[in-house]
Amino acid sequence: MKRATTPRRPTGAAPRAKRSAAVPRQEAPKRRGANSQQTRFSSRMRAWGRHHRAMSWDSFYRLVRHPVGNLLTMLAIAIALVLPAALWLTLDSARLLDAELDESATLTVYLATSVDAAQAVRIEEAVSAEQAVLDTRMISAEQGMAEFQQSLGLDDVLAGLDDNPLPASIVVRPQDVEPAAMQQLAMTLEALTGVDEVRVDLAWVERLRHLAALGRRVALALGMLFGLGVLLVVGNTIRLAVESRRREIEVVMLIGATHAFVRRPFLYSGAWYGLGGGILSLGLLGLGNHWLSLPVAALAASYGASFSLPQLDITGSIILLSCSTLLGWLGAWLAVTRHLSSIRPR
Repeated sequence: MKRATTPRRPTGAAPRAKRSAAVPRQEAPKRRGANSQQTRFSSRMRAWGRHHRAMSWDSFYRLVRHPVGNLLTMLAIAIALVLPAALWLTLDSARLLDAELDESATLTVYLATSVDAAQAVRIEEAVSAEQAVLDTRMISAEQGMAEFQQSLGLDDVLAGLDDNPLPASIVVRPQDVEPAAMQQLAMTLEALTGVDEVRVDLAWVERLRHLAALGRRVALALGMLFGLGVLLVVGNTIRLAVESRRREIEVVMLIGATHAFVRRPFLYSGAWYGLGGGILSLGLLGLGNHWLSLPVAALAASYGASFSLPQLDITGSIILLSCSTLLGWLGAWLAVTRHLSSIRPR
């Protein structure tokens, strides 16, 4: 009977258990999972600036690719801006005229007929000593009669008078041209000895100031009305642009684009519309000024005066361009915000 034999282990082979124990195990690296890495604020600001630059140039190129229709839109904006700007220039010239009228606002102090030349000089010195008086000018009785004859053309008739019925007078230019201050100064001057009457004629000045105030309110109302017209023109144009790119907007909103991201190119389009309309309005104002300057100068020369139409300076041009750009941006923002609320990505 054969004995069962066990297979021999090869010579030099180490036991498996001992060999595995001798080799150290390497630990597997721990997995941290999906961590969100935060970007720096400067990097986000650079990306934000790059996107703004890209959207501004993209919206500009879109306007350039369709010049005729966009130029008509800008022309409509320019026409809406020309009338308020023209009224603004008119009121500016009225303010200059008002300043000249303030300089010409005077009081006339009529002296008594019994006052001689020496007393008239002393009265003028007393009037000049008043704190509310800026300067004075004496008009003798003879000078008053000569001016009266020249203004009426009655030299032959008045030359036959035995006595000069006109008294000497003092023309006073006050420090303050407000009606209340001038009335108070008139009461003070009437109390001086030798003064017969002090006359203040401010009715025409007050009428002009009331007309200027009315003109300012009319200009403000028209500016608001035509500004609303600019908002409507830009808003309607941007609404059509949003509808034409509706599928594109739905796609970018599906992949996580925010309303601010979608709204940005349309806001730049509205700003370009407003800026173009402002530039065209400056051109229209310049053409109108050149067209009307010669007839206005001829009309003023016929009355013996010199007058030129006012023009927008650098500050006024910057204000007009800023207002037109802001109105275009605001109209685009209103239109896009309203239509984005109705877009639901599917």
